[in-house]
Amino acid sequence: MVKPDGVAKGLTDEIVARIKRAGLKIVSKRRMRLNRAFAEKLYSVHQGKDFFGHLVEHVLSGEVVVMLVEGEKAITRMRELTGATDPAKAAKGTIRGDFGSSITENIIHAADSAESAEREMRIFFKP
Repeated sequence: MVKPDGVAKGLTDEIVARIKRAGLKIVSKRRMRLNRAFAEKLYSVHQGKDFFGHLVEHVLSGEVVVMLVEGEKAITRMRELTGATDPAKAAKGTIRGDFGSSITENIIHAADSAESAEREMRIFFKP
């Protein structure tokens, strides 16, 4: 998911291009504005943590672009493309390393496991 800061900075096309160059396929993509229920469900694994409210408020602050990405080792490869959560620690050449400005405003969200990917797909896409 391209977060509101990535959409506002006009980075969606660049992110899509990087995903495709990595040999991954975007099988579904849509631009939308999340409601609170979607946002809280997406970040429910972080509920009770100090940063939960900041994450939710950030994704509610503007439009996002959600994508369903497929390919060999898609989750691992997407995590490599996105870089470390903290852009200051993310390698140059990663999406967060090149464009992120803070731990919350880090341009992109990507599932960190098969379980997370399955849960998140059910939030944004119909079976």
